Amino acid sequence: MGRIRPREERTLSEDKRARLERLHHEAVHAGSQAAVDRQHARGKKTARERIDLLLDPGSFEELDVFTRHRAHGFGLEDTRPWGDGVVTGHGTIDGRHVCVFSQDFTVFGGSLGEVFAEKICKVMDLAERMGCPVIGINDSGGARIQEGVVSLGGYADIFYRNVRASGVVPQISVIMGPCAGGAVYSPAITDFIFMVKETSHMFITGPEVIKTVTGEDVTFEELGGAVAHATKSGVAHFATESEDECIGMVRELLSFIPQNNLESPPYEAPDDTPDRQDPALATIVPEQPTKPYDMRTVVRAIVDDEYFFEVAPMYAQNLIVGFARLNGHSVGIVGNQPQALAGVLDIDASIKGARFVRFCDAFNIPLLVFEDVPGFLPGTDQEHGGIILHGAKLLYAFAEATVPKLTIITRKAYGGAYDVMNSKHIGADFNAAWPTAEIAVMGAEGAVNIIFRKEIAAAEAAGEDPAVKRAELIADYTERFSNPYLAAERGYVDDVINPEETRPWLIKALELSLSKRQPGPKRKHGNIPL
Repeated sequence: MGRIRPREERTLSEDKRARLERLHHEAVHAGSQAAVDRQHARGKKTARERIDLLLDPGSFEELDVFTRHRAHGFGLEDTRPWGDGVVTGHGTIDGRHVCVFSQDFTVFGGSLGEVFAEKICKVMDLAERMGCPVIGINDSGGARIQEGVVSLGGYADIFYRNVRASGVVPQISVIMGPCAGGAVYSPAITDFIFMVKETSHMFITGPEVIKTVTGEDVTFEELGGAVAHATKSGVAHFATESEDECIGMVRELLSFIPQNNLESPPYEAPDDTPDRQDPALATIVPEQPTKPYDMRTVVRAIVDDEYFFEVAPMYAQNLIVGFARLNGHSVGIVGNQPQALAGVLDIDASIKGARFVRFCDAFNIPLLVFEDVPGFLPGTDQEHGGIILHGAKLLYAFAEATVPKLTIITRKAYGGAYDVMNSKHIGADFNAAWPTAEIAVMGAEGAVNIIFRKEIAAAEAAGEDPAVKRAELIADYTERFSNPYLAAERGYVDDVINPEETRPWLIKALELSLSKRQPGPKRKHGNIPL
């Protein structure tokens, strides 16, 4: 056997290297320049540009760059771009590992075929196995029709993995173009959905089909745009002005949540002092019980550096949810918002709250509840829409949660809504009330009208002014029942504290609660009222 000469060995290696570089260049530029230009003209970035913006510089490691579809018919065999229209791989965000896929609209319009789906499934499996978040950037024309039922099977393979990974690793969907038909169900299963105004669209059936079937005239933006889904359907948690802003918010969201369900959320050493007291809290709740105030102001005055990362701020605005830090520890915030519908719980708020509470519980994020709730929203629309069923979702979520659970009652805590909003009775670890708290079955006026109906009628029959009698009874009822002290007597609240003492009180309660262990009964899973 002859020995290969050094020059031949070197030449062969150079040929292989050149071929690799050529093929890699072809893969990176699988979409034509014209397609890239059209993408940019729409105000959209390419799949790789988005990944570069999302991940730490130089951290992206691409996987399956040389995969190609293996379909035949309709001329597909003549066009086999490397990567098959989706870029997958892993990298880091603030030094923490994530897996990512980014659909490439410049290749086959980002349409999903067999190999396309296999790549996404492979990176999702990797994320679940390695215990890191998976981020999907969606920009697709839908199923690759030429591949027929194989495309539909590919979607189902992805859905199955979404469900398997749910509650195991965080899943984030970033919609940066069309996402239609069956494709919408993968993002719907994930934990958070981001959209970009004017360029993101999600819908089951498009405007043309709706026009044909129902006669309705609707634009893409009205039907399934970012604002529509952030305000009306609740599908989108964030609606941003640009792709840059959107990706920046994804990175920020990840700073509050852990890598997986077996880890604690990231700790960030605070600049804020744990014993800080804010005197402004003492006057934030108005003397007049029907006058609104902004619960966000309360939250910001208590959490680290007054920073609150709100989730779904445009939907069900009578309930606020989001993330903050308390002495460096990430916490999930849930609060009634007196500025919207007086802070009542309705169908949308119950669903919004339940979904958020269950996410926090799945990923070991303590819950901090700020309560000012006059009850559930009355009306036939709510009753016929299933407020009983949907309100029970929020109740179920709080009762099911085993993470540390803390509650501050700032003002109203009426009726069944008091129970639902993380009361001691459904498992709150620590709860306190401000002196302004009113913990009762209902407000004083409503209670007096029911309890003292006969007395008021008798006073009127005797020639007394019923309004004066009613006012006296209301004042008496308020003094006796519309306060936190009867609940405190029974241990239903752990303490009544001055508002300015709330931050240090909560920090002490939270730091004790971090070692909480609460194993539940053995079961496959509960049956939440869906």
